[in-house]
Amino acid sequence: MGRLTLEQAAAWCGGQIAEKNRNVTFFGANIDSRKLEPGQLFVAVQGQRDGHAYIGQAMARGAAAVLCQHCEGDYPAIVVEDPVRALGEIARQERRRIGMKVIGITGSVGKSSTKEMIARVVQTTYPTGKTPMNFNNNIGLPMTILGLPEDTQVAVLEMGMNHFREMAYLTSIAQPDIAVITNIGTMHIEHLGSMEGILRAKLEILEGMREDGKLILNGDDTLLWNLHRQSPLHTVYFGCQNQQCGVRGSEIVEGPGYLQFQVSVGNLSFPVEMPLEGRHFVYDALVAIAVGIELKVDPARIQEALSEFQNMAGRQEIFEAQGMTIIKDCYNAGPESMAAALTVLGNRPGRRIAVLGDMLELGVCTQAEHYRVGRIAVEKADLVFAYGPNSGRVVNGALTGGMPESKAQSFQTQQELVAALVRAARPGDVLLFKGSRGMHMELALEQFLQELALVPGDGVSRNEP
Repeated sequence: MGRLTLEQAAAWCGGQIAEKNRNVTFFGANIDSRKLEPGQLFVAVQGQRDGHAYIGQAMARGAAAVLCQHCEGDYPAIVVEDPVRALGEIARQERRRIGMKVIGITGSVGKSSTKEMIARVVQTTYPTGKTPMNFNNNIGLPMTILGLPEDTQVAVLEMGMNHFREMAYLTSIAQPDIAVITNIGTMHIEHLGSMEGILRAKLEILEGMREDGKLILNGDDTLLWNLHRQSPLHTVYFGCQNQQCGVRGSEIVEGPGYLQFQVSVGNLSFPVEMPLEGRHFVYDALVAIAVGIELKVDPARIQEALSEFQNMAGRQEIFEAQGMTIIKDCYNAGPESMAAALTVLGNRPGRRIAVLGDMLELGVCTQAEHYRVGRIAVEKADLVFAYGPNSGRVVNGALTGGMPESKAQSFQTQQELVAALVRAARPGDVLLFKGSRGMHMELALEQFLQELALVPGDGVSRNEP
């Protein structure tokens, strides 16, 4: 189904098209010829590989047209100097044309879960679109906007960055009506220098907002509290500790497979129960509630939506395998989310095994933060299996905290890690798999489960560390 014509898109981005192709239409965009859907615009990106080399494949898969630097065949194309910048400009204009409300979400931890909860709440009342997977950068955000249905009334867009001015670019495209900052943590401190630098980079989201925009901030975060004094935007705070927050969570009860809490918004108060573990999810839910209230979603619908919430794949998936409980939380990791995941592990009955991959992009904080994770793990896990160049620091932290040497091990390869896990794990254990995306802990988990299935008998280890 076509929506935009090449003539319109070329006018928006300053591109050149052949006269015969001006009425060719496309819906959506893609940079991967393998995943492209018929009717989409193929964007030939110059990265580690030259996207122009895959134009033929893209057209064979049904691409409607190509956004490229040079055209060497007889296919519909928009020729521009910079396809990525042109993609952003087309998306910026399309966002304006559709005219939906945009919820922009940034923060160090919890962006994706918060995005999913907001979308789940808002879609009870409005036609809603959202960022798929981790499409939160200078390419993924425009692709998300161009893939939104025509009738979208609310778009929930995750906005990520790890360098200064990246958020400024994203917000110029998304132009949020409501901006959310979940928290300020240490993720990406390698590139941004300090927590204050991270805050400054996140606050770039305000540059794309109109004067009547709304800002939703974590009132329990000391760097975010009182920011309303620096911004003319209407500001709503959420939190559990700061009694001055406009959206507050209290009476938190958590257990295996559930999370309960009470919400207070002005004179309104109601209970929420969710099929999740870990009180850190309360903050994500409070954002969804705050957005829902701002958009006049019925509180009963908010309650129902959150009670049925299912997180994204790889985000705290809990399942049984070979008589063990597996907590798969491999999507990404930083010090804050690692501590939260370890707390979830620590609340589970049974022998608890923390399988932890390195946390990336921590710069000068790398050694100290891995050591700190090891100290936290002592209180939450019975065994620690750490993987990656910084795994020794995790183990040192665990040993310093009092864990016996036989209970904490470090590994430089996933093969060694998996082999040790197969020897150690047994039915009744609870295993947490977590690490930064670049550590691919989901592959270690997959290999572990495959190896377990090959163990004769019941898969019980005969060796206990």
